[in-house]
Amino acid sequence: MKKTIVIFGAGGFAREVLQVILDLNAQSPKLPPWEPLGFVVDPTYAGKNLVHGLPTLGGVDWLAENPLTSIVIAVGSSAARLQIAQRIEAACQNPFASLVHPRAWIGRQVAIGHGSVVCAGCMITTDVQIGRHVHVNIGSTVGHDATLGDFVTINPGVNISGNVTLNEGAEIGTGSVLIPGTTVGEWSIVGASSAVTKSLDPNVTAVGVPARVIKSRPAGWQMSPSP
Repeated sequence: MKKTIVIFGAGGFAREVLQVILDLNAQSPKLPPWEPLGFVVDPTYAGKNLVHGLPTLGGVDWLAENPLTSIVIAVGSSAARLQIAQRIEAACQNPFASLVHPRAWIGRQVAIGHGSVVCAGCMITTDVQIGRHVHVNIGSTVGHDATLGDFVTINPGVNISGNVTLNEGAEIGTGSVLIPGTTVGEWSIVGASSAVTKSLDPNVTAVGVPARVIKSRPAGWQMSPSP
């Protein structure tokens, strides 16, 4: 029996997540695991009503009326994803789906929390902990004994060495490298093509090779109306 699923968001990553679902279904054509129904969007959404042949269905109220349908949040911003998840959890009972692309390589000792997405071409080795609502984008690698906290975002082509810790909400920019044993504090952002050679405090933005802090934010900034 197929399980129904919807995607929160209708932008670029939402379309990529749809492709993950379609590729998972193609792997098991006799018994596809998912039936994608469409895209759940905010009331302010002003895009197309049909995205890759599937409709935009409405907002959190639609989820509340369809509590057996699974959902995955396909919004790139860690802070926005946190706020969306909290809204859904407050109003709905829908299960969050975890999706791993069939062409990602995942070791046996890897734990992945609910609502997380691992895209094609990723390699995650062993003794890795991945929290809830984490995005591991295309072509990224995660080494042994790494920990990725809830709502972490790994953008395409990131290389995470062994014993790295990314605390809740950390965002790692495209093509960045983190050397062994480093930690990125909660709700910190690492710019694209950066090299993290020393641990970073919470709520900062760091860029460059090596990565240097260029901005600090107050604790709790991720809950602001426009994170």
